[in-house]
Amino acid sequence: MNKEIDMKRWNRITNRLPVALAALAVVATLGGPAWAQGAAHSHDAASEHTLSLDNGRKWATDEPLRAGMDRIRGLVVSQLDAAHAGKLNAAQYKTLASKIETEVGGIVANCKLEPKADAMLHLVIADIGAGTDVMAGKSAKQRPVNGLAKVVDAVNQYGKHFDHPGLAPIHAGH
Repeated sequence: MNKEIDMKRWNRITNRLPVALAALAVVATLGGPAWAQGAAHSHDAASEHTLSLDNGRKWATDEPLRAGMDRIRGLVVSQLDAAHAGKLNAAQYKTLASKIETEVGGIVANCKLEPKADAMLHLVIADIGAGTDVMAGKSAKQRPVNGLAKVVDAVNQYGKHFDHPGLAPIHAGH
C-alpha cells in the first residue's frame, strides 16, 4: 500500500514538473532582469565600482537614455527652489521620487548601451535610486532634501561621464 501511495505521489510530482520548469523559465526570463537590476542597482554597487570615462571620452548614449535623463533633470530642477525654501512636504517628496523612479524604469527598459557603458550607467542609476529612497522616506536617518541632493549629484555625474549634448549641470545653489 505504501508503494501505491508513493507512486501516486511520484506521478503527481512528475506531472507537475513540466509546469514548474516552465514557470521557472518565465520567472528567469522576466524576473531575471529585475533581479539583475536590483543587484546592479543596489547601494553596494556604487561602493564596489567607480564611475569613470571611456578611455578619456564620455560614454555613448542612446535616445531613450537621453530623453529619460532630460525628464529626470526637469523633474528635479522644477522642485529645487521649493526644496531649498523648505516648502516640500513628505508627500511631495514621495511623489517626486515616484516620478523619477518611473523615468528610471523607462530608461532601464528601453536603453540599449554597450556592456561597459551600461555598467557605468548602473552606477548612476544606483545613486538615483539611493536618492529616491531617501526622498520617499525609506531612510529614517536622512531628510528627503538629502535624497534630492543625491539625485542632483547623480544627474550631474551622468552629465560628466556620458555623451549627452545640451545637458546642462544642475546648480543646486545652497
